[in-house]
Amino acid sequence: MQRFCLALDLVDHPELIQEYEQYHAPGSAWPEVTQHDIDAGVTNIEIFRTGNRMFMILETDDAFTFEKKAAFDATNPKIAAWEELMWKFQQPLPWAKLGQKWILMDRIFKS
Repeated sequence: MQRFCLALDLVDHPELIQEYEQYHAPGSAWPEVTQHDIDAGVTNIEIFRTGNRMFMILETDDAFTFEKKAAFDATNPKIAAWEELMWKFQQPLPWAKLGQKWILMDRIFKS
């Protein structure tokens, strides 16, 4: 198993944040998207929020790479539709590259 931590900001607007959370409430995410993640080697996703900053823990199988996931995502129009919809609520971190959403975080401490 691999574990990755990523960060992304939401547009700082209470109604949009509420709507975003509704899309991610239990049973509300598009089933085609969650199945696609499983098929890509993602075994668990958790997203936490404080204010408009989000933190994601992504657990994957050992064969998972972000490059393989991106190539796999590009073959699925439902993933493109989901990502386009989510971009309505999301905004890149100030240091993100053009078009980059979730930013991989560096672990700086472990006890």
